[in-house]
Amino acid sequence: MSDLGMTGQVPGVVSREHTQQLLDRRAQAASAIKPADLYTLADRLEARAAAFAERDLLVIGERRYSYAEVDREANRYAAVLRARGIGCGDVCALAMENRAAFFFAWFGLAKLGAVTAFINYHLAGKPLLHALQSTGAKAVIVGQECLQAFVQTPETASYPLWQVDDPQLTAPPSVCDFVDPTFSQQLSQAQPVPIDPVCRAGVRAEDTMLLIFTSGTTGLPKAARYSHMRWMSSGDVMQVTLDVSPDDVFYCCLPLYHGAAATSVTSTALTAGASIVVRRRFSVNAFWPDVRQHRISVFQYIGEICRYLLSREPQPDDRDHGLRCMLGAGLSPDIWQRWIERFGNLPIYEGWGSTEANANILNVDNRVGSCGRVPFWEKTNVRLIRFDTESQSHVRDEQGFYVQCEPGEVGEAIGFIIDHPQIGAGRFEGYTSREATESKILRNVFQPGDAYWSSGDLLRYDEDGYCYFVDRIGDTFRWKSENVSTQEVADALGDYPGLELINIYGVQVPQNEGRAGMAAVLMQPGQVFDPQTFFQLTQERVPRYAAPLFVRVCASADLTSTFKLRKVDLQRQGYDPRQFDDPLFVRDERSARYLPYSKEVLANNGLLPFAGDQ
Repeated sequence: MSDLGMTGQVPGVVSREHTQQLLDRRAQAASAIKPADLYTLADRLEARAAAFAERDLLVIGERRYSYAEVDREANRYAAVLRARGIGCGDVCALAMENRAAFFFAWFGLAKLGAVTAFINYHLAGKPLLHALQSTGAKAVIVGQECLQAFVQTPETASYPLWQVDDPQLTAPPSVCDFVDPTFSQQLSQAQPVPIDPVCRAGVRAEDTMLLIFTSGTTGLPKAARYSHMRWMSSGDVMQVTLDVSPDDVFYCCLPLYHGAAATSVTSTALTAGASIVVRRRFSVNAFWPDVRQHRISVFQYIGEICRYLLSREPQPDDRDHGLRCMLGAGLSPDIWQRWIERFGNLPIYEGWGSTEANANILNVDNRVGSCGRVPFWEKTNVRLIRFDTESQSHVRDEQGFYVQCEPGEVGEAIGFIIDHPQIGAGRFEGYTSREATESKILRNVFQPGDAYWSSGDLLRYDEDGYCYFVDRIGDTFRWKSENVSTQEVADALGDYPGLELINIYGVQVPQNEGRAGMAAVLMQPGQVFDPQTFFQLTQERVPRYAAPLFVRVCASADLTSTFKLRKVDLQRQGYDPRQFDDPLFVRDERSARYLPYSKEVLANNGLLPFAGDQ
C-alpha cells in the first residue's frame, strides 16, 4: 500500500538548500514574539486599527467592517462583558455561527485579558455540557441562531447564558427561558470607547488566549490551549510564507470554532492588514461567485472542500478567478492534480500539523502530493519514529529507545518539546486536562529525560525529504497479513463518478484475524451507487487485500467540523444490517461485483455474520 495515491508528482527536485532558506524565513518570523512579552492579540488589533483604520477587515455579505470599526465594536463588547463581571484570566465560552459578532466578542474578551473558549454549535446534550465543563467557563455568549442546542441541554442553565441577537433569523428563535436576552440590548446602548489596557496588565504573550477543541472522530473532544504568542506567530509565519500584503483578500468559509479559520486565516490577515470575506457556511454554488465578486486572492482549504468543488460540472470560466495561492491540509494527490488541471496551476501550500501541535511542516515547494519537506532533519524538531501497525506499538532498539524511520518507512510524526523561557516555538501548550496533556507526551524517546509531542499521525518521507501523510494510528489495519491504510484507499477510490464522500475503515469479521475493509459512501444528489463499476474501480486502483469487503451507501453524512465522516459509530455498527437502514453490499469475487447483503452472500464468500447477527 505504500505507493497508493503517489501519482502526479512534478518532475525535478528543488535543492534542499533552497527549501531550507524558505523555512529559515518562517523560523525567524516564528521567533519574533517572546513568551514573556507583554503583547497580546488586543495590542495587535489596536495597532492595526491605527495603521489601517479605513481598510476593510471583515466583509460579510454586503456589509463591510473596517479595522477601526471592528476595534470599536470589540470595545463595546468588552465594556458590557466587564460590567457583567468578566475579567482578566476568566474563561468565557462562545457559541456562534460565522458572523461579525463572533469576532467582536472574541476580540472584546481579549481586550479584558480573558480567555475565549470556542464551542462547536452542533453540540448538544452530554458533548455540549462536557465542552463547557472542560473549559471552566464562567459564562457563555450564545448566538441566537445557536439556542436550540442549549434548549436541548437544560443542564446548561447552571451557566450564565448571554444571547446575541441574530438579525438574519427569519423565523422565531427557540424559546429558552434560562438564556438572558438583555445582553444584545446592553450592547446597543454601550459606548465604543477605548478599553484601558490596564484591564489586561500583566498578561504575557505565553498566556492562554483561546481554547479550541480538537475535531477528533472518536471520543469527546479535548480543549487545546492556544496562547497569544502562538496565535500571532502563526500569522507572522504565514505572512512571510505567502508574501501577504494589505491588498490580499482571504476567504473564510470554514467554521470559526475550528482552528484553521480562527488561526491561520484571521491571524495572517491581521498581521498583514489584509481583508477577510466571511461566509456563514461553505457553499459549493457560492464559492466561485464569491471569489470573483470579492476578488479573493487567498483561500484556506481542507481536502474535502476541494473534492466538493471538483464534483460540480466543469464551467467555461473555471479559470476566470483571482486566486493567487491556497493553503490547507488533506488534499490528496489525485484531487490536487485534478484541481490544478481544471482551475489553474496556482501555488498550493499543503501542510501537516494540528490545533495542539508543537511541530508542523509545510510544502513550500508546491510538490504535488507532499504535506511538507524536511531538507535537513537537524534543523527541525520533527521526527518520524517507527510504528508497528500490527501490534499498534512503537519499535524499540536494544536500549529501549525509539527508532527513527528511514526513507520509505511509515512512522509516527512527533515533535521535540522545547521548554525554554525565551523560546516560544516548539512548546507544547497542551489541554485544559492534565491527564489529556500527559497522554500526548512520549518520554525518554532517544535519550533519558527528553520529551516529544505524540501526533498520532503516520507519515513517510522519500529520499529527497518530502513527507506524505499516510493515516492516523489506529486507522491503518491489517488484513490477510497485509497493512491497509484507510487514507490511501480512500484517496485511490475518491474520484468514483457521482461520489461525494468516502470513508474507509476496518471492521472485525468473526473467525478472522485483523480487520476487513469497509467503505461508507455518500453519493451526490441524483447519483446512484453502481456496485459493478465500483468493483471494477477497486480492481484497477488497489491491491485485492485492500479492496473494501463491504460497502455501506449512506443516506446522509454525520460530519466532523473538518467535513469528515465519523468513524467511531461506523466501526461499531460494522456490517450488521440491524444497526442501520442504509443499503449494504458485500464484495463477491465470482460475479465481479458487490452484491446486496444477505447471509447467503456472506456464506458464499466464506464470511460469517457480524458479531451478534447470528
